[in-house]
Amino acid sequence: MTDDATRDRRDERERLAETVAARNEIDDRVQSALEAVPRHAFVPDDRQANAYVDRPLPIGNGQTISAPHMVAVMADELSLEPGDAVLEIGTGCGYHAAVTAELVGADNVYSVEYDPELADAARSRLADLDYEAVDVRTGDGRDGWPEHAPYDAAYLTCAASAFPDPVVEQVRPGGRLLAPLEGGLGSQTLTFARKREDGSLEREERGTVRFVPMRG
Repeated sequence: MTDDATRDRRDERERLAETVAARNEIDDRVQSALEAVPRHAFVPDDRQANAYVDRPLPIGNGQTISAPHMVAVMADELSLEPGDAVLEIGTGCGYHAAVTAELVGADNVYSVEYDPELADAARSRLADLDYEAVDVRTGDGRDGWPEHAPYDAAYLTCAASAFPDPVVEQVRPGGRLLAPLEGGLGSQTLTFARKREDGSLEREERGTVRFVPMRG
């Protein structure tokens, strides 16, 4: 991160990270990662006044930037460590990928975005903010990204009916997965899973959430 970008709206970022940490009991490293990423750089110009409000915001093409607390909770649930190889399904504007990069290193983040326009914009934005090592490709997230497997962790930033089989296959045994999974009557549950040696998943529900649906 460049010095100018780090200083820009620093007080707002610090307050947001402190508030999110206090309300959600997240790890200190996750709090620092949230503080390091300039969320306003990922928010459309007409939404700048709310860039550091803890809620999702529209980013165009029917997509949203996730609420900061949800990004922090997901990172905390996955227990991301430096050097972990991480697969992200749903790049969106790139904000979540940047927070993940702060935790594991930008060259360990691989993100798949269905919308070519969003993928191009995210790639450019991440590069401008010194996260150019984050690897973003346009494609169907259901297929994962086999070229860089195995992954230590994978997460979805969009709601799906189940963990996509290819994504599960690309996570190493003992690795972690996290996704908002759809249930009955339009409900969604944030679901954590650990991959067993035999390839099956040990699952735990983490509460009700609301994400945009997976496209494609």
